[in-house]
Amino acid sequence: MTAFLLGIVSSLAASAIVLVLGLLRGSRPLWWLVTACSWLSGTGISRVYRHQSSAEQDIAHDLGRARWIKVLAGRGNILTSEVFAPLWSGELSPESVHVLLPDPRPRDDSWLDRRSHDVRRFDPGYTPDLLRNQVRANMAYLSRAARPPRDFELRSFNLPNTCRVIATDRVAYLTFYSSTAHGRNSPCLYARAPGLLYSIALQQFDTAWTNSSPALPATLP
Repeated sequence: MTAFLLGIVSSLAASAIVLVLGLLRGSRPLWWLVTACSWLSGTGISRVYRHQSSAEQDIAHDLGRARWIKVLAGRGNILTSEVFAPLWSGELSPESVHVLLPDPRPRDDSWLDRRSHDVRRFDPGYTPDLLRNQVRANMAYLSRAARPPRDFELRSFNLPNTCRVIATDRVAYLTFYSSTAHGRNSPCLYARAPGLLYSIALQQFDTAWTNSSPALPATLP
């Protein structure tokens, strides 16, 4: 848990150079300046998308070139979208795909419920059961739709629901969730390998993976 939280703090510090330049977010003509700052600072940030959803076309492109794929998500809606459809249909065949989603089972120390509480402050429709059921539905979709590559595994975690990571052997897309907005409306950082932010994104995933458990049939609808 400590390593997970320290990783988040380190990530925020590493990306601060770009985030303070708010005018650069999501502006393609200025991505070259972001890349230049990244090269000088060693952070590895190449792009900053104003909204997470703006990165989907580029995510699909990078998935098509990936040797392996790792996804840590707070809900997992993107996994059931057209972005990942070629992966589940078998059109893409990376060596491994590892997916982490929050544990949707009711429990006293549920971090998913804590995230629901935060979201409910600005979106009253998000009850704990609604978010939990959405995660369950996405898990059920993957269990039925995925045509597993050489190594496919879906696991669940009960850790702070603070970010989304989509990583391949080449790049990482990292979104930090805000307590005042949906993840889809949060900025998304794009980091190339090797680089500091890319390494931190993998650290976030690996720490959660180490503290995860198999997605049991009991968690599905």
